[in-house]
Amino acid sequence: MAVDPMLARLREEYETDGLVRSGVDGDPVREFDRWMRDAVGAGVFQANAMILATADGRGRVSSRAVLLKGYDSRGFVFYTNLESRKAREIEANPWASLCIVWLDLHRQIRIEGTVGAVDERDSDEYFESRPRDAQIAAAASPQSRSVADRAALDRLVGREQAKHGDGPVPRPSHWGGLRVCPQRIEFWQGRRHRLHDRIVYEREGSGWRIERLAP
Repeated sequence: MAVDPMLARLREEYETDGLVRSGVDGDPVREFDRWMRDAVGAGVFQANAMILATADGRGRVSSRAVLLKGYDSRGFVFYTNLESRKAREIEANPWASLCIVWLDLHRQIRIEGTVGAVDERDSDEYFESRPRDAQIAAAASPQSRSVADRAALDRLVGREQAKHGDGPVPRPSHWGGLRVCPQRIEFWQGRRHRLHDRIVYEREGSGWRIERLAP
């Protein structure tokens, strides 16, 4: 395949201070929190956007963007339709990876681990915090399933609106939170000449082993 001249010109030289092993926190979640706060403070657009990759029982991989809605020592949480493709794949193969990219900061974080459901109470609490229209949409949409056209989807939404009137919209049983419990977290910082810095944390017993990787 010939090199596309347009794509070849899309080259950015990264100018950053980089990462040193002695400068990162011993706990990757605390390090993640520092990086996330830096991104939010720098005004990165939707700093909590991340690519979630899952695989079905045959090992076929799929990926999509989701939004990070919480994190702590237990893992990284997002919410979704539990009958969606991603949820069905996680049920068949409860391992996933997350990738967060902040291009303006020349930073990337990769998270890999097992996946499990969050507590029902946490799902209820987050669902109640969503705008009403988003609640209606979550209840009405048969996510990842075929619909005849946009009008059919609008009818499902209208039916759900009529069902609840002006009353509260309860969280549907098919919607909730999933948590990626990390076994590996990698922090990537772009450097000049593509000699990037990569610091990886690997779960080791109750703690973490920290290593530097070649770019």
